[in-house]
Amino acid sequence: MRIGVIGAGQLGGTLARWCAESGHDVAVTSRHPERLRAEMDGMRVMSVPQAAAFGDVVIFSPNWSSAHEAIDLTRGVIADKVMIDATNPDVPDDISGLETLMDWAPEAHWAKAFNTVSTDVLSRRRGHDPLLTEYVCTDDRVAREATSMIIRDLGFAPVYAGGAHAALLTETGGPLRMREVDVKDATDVLAEALTVLH
Repeated sequence: MRIGVIGAGQLGGTLARWCAESGHDVAVTSRHPERLRAEMDGMRVMSVPQAAAFGDVVIFSPNWSSAHEAIDLTRGVIADKVMIDATNPDVPDDISGLETLMDWAPEAHWAKAFNTVSTDVLSRRRGHDPLLTEYVCTDDRVAREATSMIIRDLGFAPVYAGGAHAALLTETGGPLRMREVDVKDATDVLAEALTVLH
């Protein structure tokens, strides 16, 4: 599968490398693509619109402060693409960051994943039993299937946490944020978290 990664910071860069290791064809970008060429050996380094156009699936991982600009740069190229939102808004709100991105770019198939724990935790737990849970939030079946497939490819266990509004559970201030959850405990932890969703 062709995967574009927008935002190749610590999380985006790590996910890009793992996707390439898993056999996917990967293109990465950031605000300074020239700096990435040395770091992203063997991967294509492109501009934001090029990486978005390249991917069948796009991992969206810029800093939240740059998210709107990144969406503006992808206008016209992300229609009908699966966009995996790995961002965390700077401040909690009544609307999830995922819902905000869906408002900004409704033409894409959006899902939320890869935003609950640090890359250190992901690296330590990747592919080890018991598998680490990666919660997926989306209202879109196409996005849910593609996101779950990539989560499995990278060595984690996808667990559906609900629709776009449920992404509040995983974002800044949410009860699933920074929780390292084994797949065997995922349902119980999610049920407990859902009691606080408003």
